Amino acid sequence: MRKSKIALLSLSVLMASCVGAQNPPSTEAIKKLIEPRLGVNVKVDSVKETPYAGLYEVRIGSDILYTDKTATYLINGHVFNLTTGADLTRERIDEISKIKFSDLPLDKAIKTVKGDGSRVIAVFEDPNCGYCKRLRQTTLKETDNVTIYTFLYNILSDDSFTKSKNIWCSADRSKAWDDWMVSGKAAPVAAASCATPNDEVLELGRKLGVSGTPAIFFADGSRIPGAIDAKTLEAKLGKVKQ
Repeated sequence: MRKSKIALLSLSVLMASCVGAQNPPSTEAIKKLIEPRLGVNVKVDSVKETPYAGLYEVRIGSDILYTDKTATYLINGHVFNLTTGADLTRERIDEISKIKFSDLPLDKAIKTVKGDGSRVIAVFEDPNCGYCKRLRQTTLKETDNVTIYTFLYNILSDDSFTKSKNIWCSADRSKAWDDWMVSGKAAPVAAASCATPNDEVLELGRKLGVSGTPAIFFADGSRIPGAIDAKTLEAKLGKVKQ
């Protein structure tokens, strides 16, 4: 009798799977179901069927969550391929987080050329960011043949805006930035009439989903959030088509 019950259970699961395969819900239907269940202020950007485990990807900004076909369950975590070791969720986040590098308003950034400047990165930094200072003092100091566009992204304190203005209004912005970030030497106080792109950069960073500093963008539009060592940066630059 026990074997019969197990057989019947297996058969019912198989039949349910077949029905689900024949009549899968539309991603739009799942979106309509799950969005109100996540809270009144949550906007789901898209729902996409995944090729694994019957899960559906729920994208909210740059965040990836997963749900089932009935939008009853929500999974917050990363999916890994245990055969290849690939972090499938990380790969997907990297994909949706890509930007068009040529669209960056580089005139609103401090330009620093090292060596032949053949490789290009853009970095969002706050003058009060300890990790940004570490990045400048080690990784970027050790990296050659690169053009660095630094966007002064003031998110840590009101004082960040003041320091950024003083640096931006200096005669040599690149030197003033390194003087402060590497040596702790403050730039001269800027004239009140000196205009800065501080507000535009703040709006740009928010639009790009930059939630912390430093954030490094590469020529292919990919990004790495947080400070990295010189070896990691060199490896990344070696993979990016300039």
